[in-house]
Amino acid sequence: MKIVITNDDGYGEPGIEALRSELQKLGEVIVVAPKMPHSFAGHRVTMKDEIQVDQISARKFVIHGAPADCTRLALKQLAPDADCVVAGINPGANLGTDVYQSGTVAAAREAAILGVKAIAISQYVSRGQSITWEHTRRHAAGIIETLVKQVLHPGQYWNVNLPHPLNGSVPLGHVICPLDKNPHDYTYTRAGNAYRYKGIMHNRPRDAGGDVDVCFGGRISVTRLEI
Repeated sequence: MKIVITNDDGYGEPGIEALRSELQKLGEVIVVAPKMPHSFAGHRVTMKDEIQVDQISARKFVIHGAPADCTRLALKQLAPDADCVVAGINPGANLGTDVYQSGTVAAAREAAILGVKAIAISQYVSRGQSITWEHTRRHAAGIIETLVKQVLHPGQYWNVNLPHPLNGSVPLGHVICPLDKNPHDYTYTRAGNAYRYKGIMHNRPRDAGGDVDVCFGGRISVTRLEI
């Protein structure tokens, strides 16, 4: 199996390095990651300008573009025979309506558009806590290994969110669940003519059984999305 991994945080970040170390057990891994962070970039692509590509090694490429650009270049030029694209591991959840602004999810969505199996994976971070990447790496590897074996119809892809905090030795169940449709609570603060976003992710409203409810309840949420 040939797997392309990418993210929206940038080449060399802990999440993508965690993926790389684990997914090498499943097959050949090609890293195609953005040069700079592109969190909240959504499904932006570059069509009018050149995209510089820095080849670090035979299986590592740094893209001067957005996450969806990484997927496009990977599947059209750098690894056109790839079997799967995995985007992540994002430090922070991509739940509910957040999937539309997420660069991580966009990278997976672009793969689905191009007819390749894809998984976006993110790690929710509880208020005032930090990620233990060793635990995240183990749980991410387990759910990815399960999902790459699952059948997806054309245009479908997976969105996965790990709960927090994690215990490295305790297996977690996963729940295939729908996308929650409630936006989180946010507003804007004003200073003169400037406005700054102010939002709270941790106590967002949720639908029973939706991905927010599942992840915040301590299980891995798995949502089958469609283009």
